[in-house]
Amino acid sequence: MSELSIKLRIAEREYPMKVNTDDEERIRRVGREINERLVKYREKYGIDDRQDLLAMVAFDICMDRQRQETLRQQTEVLINDKVAAWELLLAQALQESE
Repeated sequence: MSELSIKLRIAEREYPMKVNTDDEERIRRVGREINERLVKYREKYGIDDRQDLLAMVAFDICMDRQRQETLRQQTEVLINDKVAAWELLLAQALQESE
C-alpha cells in the first residue's frame, strides 16, 4: 500500500494527512459527511460557533454508531437463534431417518 498526502477540509480548516491510497476515497467521503452535518446543524439551530457545531456532529455520529452497534447485536442474536433452530431441526430429521 502506498501513501498519499492529502489535505482534508473540515469546518473551514485544512488538515494535512498521509493516507493509504486505498483509504483516500473513504476519508474524503467522511470529511464531506462531517461538513454536511455541520451545515445541517448550523441551518437547523442557527449556531455559528465551530466548536459547538463540531461537538454536536461528534455526538450525532456517536449516536449513529451506537444505533448501528445495537442493530448489529440484535441481528447477530437473531441469526444465532435461527441457526440453533435449524440445527435442532436437522438433528431431529437425522434421528428420525435412523
